[in-house]
Amino acid sequence: MVVMGAGGRDFHNFNVFFRNNYDYNVIAFTATQIPGIEGRRYPASLAGPLYPNGIPIIPEQDLPKVIEKYGVDLVVLSYSDLTYGEVGSKISIALSSGASFMILGPRDTMIPASKPVIAVTAVKTGAGKSSLSRAIIKELISRGFNVAPVRHPMAYKDLEKMAVQRFSSIEDLDRLEVTVEEREEYEHYIRMGLTVYAGVDYGKVLSLVEREADIILWDGGNNDWPFIQPDYMVTVADAMRPGMEVSAFPGEVNVRMADVVVINKADQADKSTVDEMKQRIKSINPHAKISIARSVVTVDDPKLIEGKRVVVVEDSPTVTHGGAPYGAGMVAAKMYRAKEIIDPRPYAKGIILDMYKEYPHMDRIVPSTGYTEDQVRDLEETLNAIPADAIVSGTPIDLSRIIHVNKPIVRVRYDVEIIEGPSVEDIVDSFLERASYKIRQSHK
Repeated sequence: MVVMGAGGRDFHNFNVFFRNNYDYNVIAFTATQIPGIEGRRYPASLAGPLYPNGIPIIPEQDLPKVIEKYGVDLVVLSYSDLTYGEVGSKISIALSSGASFMILGPRDTMIPASKPVIAVTAVKTGAGKSSLSRAIIKELISRGFNVAPVRHPMAYKDLEKMAVQRFSSIEDLDRLEVTVEEREEYEHYIRMGLTVYAGVDYGKVLSLVEREADIILWDGGNNDWPFIQPDYMVTVADAMRPGMEVSAFPGEVNVRMADVVVINKADQADKSTVDEMKQRIKSINPHAKISIARSVVTVDDPKLIEGKRVVVVEDSPTVTHGGAPYGAGMVAAKMYRAKEIIDPRPYAKGIILDMYKEYPHMDRIVPSTGYTEDQVRDLEETLNAIPADAIVSGTPIDLSRIIHVNKPIVRVRYDVEIIEGPSVEDIVDSFLERASYKIRQSHK
């Protein structure tokens, strides 16, 4: 069999279902979405005794050839941020090549935890999981709990070294040379004084977290469902991408499993659009509570935007495979009245140019793609070539720590504010009530 992946869910599914399973022989992982992560091996130290030589990771486009060459019986889809059309196409590729097709569900892939777990998931990448996660963590901390954010994996480099990751300082990120995308998910928690956990082997990650925290917050990647079984689940939908709540995989799964669905960015959409989203959500999950929220966007120095020519940078997953044309950076550039938002495409270098070809929906923004040193250099050279007065950075990280640019960077910050339905306090109340048994047990 072959596991189809993108450097995250694929390895988790292998670890919890296939690693010691004599009924299956995994001959390869495929890789997509993230440029440059193929050509590695899943190491023997993680693959277990059935795989003394590890397992190769190959480009997804090679799947038909591999199925034919090795007589593959089964292909298992193990990544997220897909439309149903894309899922159907992958099914067709596997079946037409002679293999069967499978998707492992939550019961086979969620690890039970002894500590209370609240999960924040999404309909699609870029909906606002992290800002809601921060708000929930702040509320839990105000009530005296020690909270640990556990992130979905971004297993893009040396997998053996990434088996269990614990980040407590910005220097940890520097020392371990994490990618731009990892920084975007870890740095904002660290600046709150928190320790962030991630890795490749989430059984071991969970064992560590359970020793160090009272409560676990699962901050999901893309629109994947949690790796750790939650006691309470919140799903964030994006009012700027209506319809995704019933057309994205596995975003719809998250909506159907949610205790609360938060429709974010409602301030940027028509009321009729939000009302239609509410009806679609109710039609597939009548038991879920629904909150309406707005995304509060601020910048550190508005004067660098107003009346100026700017270039906008957005976090890469949101505007690449996440499908959004822009993010908070573009919102800030317009809000603070930039004279001109320069089209960066004529100045794109290397991987940034490749991203425009692969994702033509992006609207006058630079994706913060930086999974390797070469890609970070391409990002730097692209930004330096653009004739702008300032860079409006919609990523949640300090770009100046990783690239050297010839113009000032204006950092954009965004928070969630619930304006209708259950508040963050209400969500935390419901979670703590649901998880009260675990809380009592952990205090014994």
